[in-house]
Amino acid sequence: MWNRLRESSARVFRSMRLEPDSRKDSGTHNLFEAAAVYVSARATDDEERIEEASGWVSPEALSFGVSELACRAVLTLAREREESPQAVARALLGLPAA
Repeated sequence: MWNRLRESSARVFRSMRLEPDSRKDSGTHNLFEAAAVYVSARATDDEERIEEASGWVSPEALSFGVSELACRAVLTLAREREESPQAVARALLGLPAA
C-alpha cells in the first residue's frame, strides 16, 4: 500500500516539474504561467497560443494550473460580488441557482 502511495506521489511531483520549452530559447515556464497563457488564449480562441502554452509543461501540470486558476478566479469574483463561491461558479457555467 505504501509503495503505491509513494509511486503515485512521485508521479504527481514529476508531472509538476518544469520542462524546457522546445519552441523558445528562453528556457522554462512554470505551470501557473502556462495555465494563465492557456486560459487567456482559450478565452480569445487563439489556437497558436493554446498550442504554445500546452507545450510548456506536462498535461497533468497544465491541468493542475488551470484548476488552481479557476479556484482563485471564482474566489475573487465571489468576494467582489459578495456571493458564495458555489453561486458564482454556477452562474459562470450558466447553471440554475442551487
